[in-house]
Amino acid sequence: MLSHHKFNEHKTIESLVTRLQGGENMALVSDAGTPCISDPGFLLVRQCVAQGVSVECLPGATALIPALVVSGLPSDRFHFEGFLPVKKGRQTRLKQLALLPVTFVLYESPYRVLKTLTQLAEHVGQERLASASREISKHFEETVRGTLSDLIDHFTTHEPRGEFVLVIAGAPE
Repeated sequence: MLSHHKFNEHKTIESLVTRLQGGENMALVSDAGTPCISDPGFLLVRQCVAQGVSVECLPGATALIPALVVSGLPSDRFHFEGFLPVKKGRQTRLKQLALLPVTFVLYESPYRVLKTLTQLAEHVGQERLASASREISKHFEETVRGTLSDLIDHFTTHEPRGEFVLVIAGAPE
């Protein structure tokens, strides 16, 4: 087993691709969802594809789809944003997302979820429908639905715990 993560992936890609070209088989797994979906792996897959190394993907766990489904918001078309920038470009990105006519989905940590909900309300309006799902497929799975104002109220009085998937209704057309 080899650890391949965002802090070392630039250093490990070349040797991994060389080993794959030499005939070894490998599996890229994640301890928190699906590789490449807001998780390391994209750079390795991109390099494998560029070098002609066969890549297969098995369907598996990702919090994105279950959270979208249980949100009760339109899911026929949606935009997956992943994690917002923590600092630079965050406000610009929020302004852009506010204009999307389709449901959009964000990942967020429990430490920033209230701040993110508040910033979303500032950009899209407090009455925009949304849901916040946490701990998908785990014992303490929970989804809170309502307006952004409702979610802000909820997480002001209930300490956010676990990783979150925020699903926000698109802008009215």
